[in-house]
Amino acid sequence: LPYQPTDYAAELESAVKGKRVAFGQRLGHVQRIAPQVEDLVAAAAKRFEELGAHVEQVDPPGGDVSDLFKTLWWASAGLLLGNLPEDKKAQVDPGLRQIAEEGTRFPLKAYLDANAARGRYGSAMRQFMEQYDFLLTPSVATTAFDVGQISPLDEDGNAWMNWTPFSFPFNLTQQPAASIPCGFTREGLPVGLQIVGRMFDDAGVLAAAAAYELADPQFGNTPPGF
Repeated sequence: LPYQPTDYAAELESAVKGKRVAFGQRLGHVQRIAPQVEDLVAAAAKRFEELGAHVEQVDPPGGDVSDLFKTLWWASAGLLLGNLPEDKKAQVDPGLRQIAEEGTRFPLKAYLDANAARGRYGSAMRQFMEQYDFLLTPSVATTAFDVGQISPLDEDGNAWMNWTPFSFPFNLTQQPAASIPCGFTREGLPVGLQIVGRMFDDAGVLAAAAAYELADPQFGNTPPGF
């Protein structure tokens, strides 16, 4: 980030009234999302309207960028972990170790093409965000799964991309984002709302998250039995 003498705590008092907010429940391409996640996030978007924001349900540009992200992230992980001694690799998270092993097989041209596509995607997203102050999405597409399970069961073998389709696009575009609780499922599992801001507007994202926290009467509650 470029240096700015910003008092982030002071900026938390900024209101969201009058802000333009895009609500991208599925980002235009997400096929599978837990129904209770969808309902709770929609209710959270409604709360932003109650706070005076102008909320519009709209999908950002770019479509599905999972293959683009996979090429860049997998190849980078393969490079970073490739030189580790075997005894150190054994200590790495199993999911990350799997990604790194697959990443060593990406050709250089695929990586360079993906990096160029990333630039185009980031440019399109910045133009989109000129119309909005924030973009709301679910944090993830599923509810919490069993401890020790790397990812939810997935019949098409693309488990990583399918349960985290809302986070990695904004790693690619370098936009700030915050994930905050927005309720519990009937089983008592937490659900998150993601607030995405314009590039470099970290203070705005934190302020929007703080405003939601103050307005949600359930914020800070724990599920039954905890």
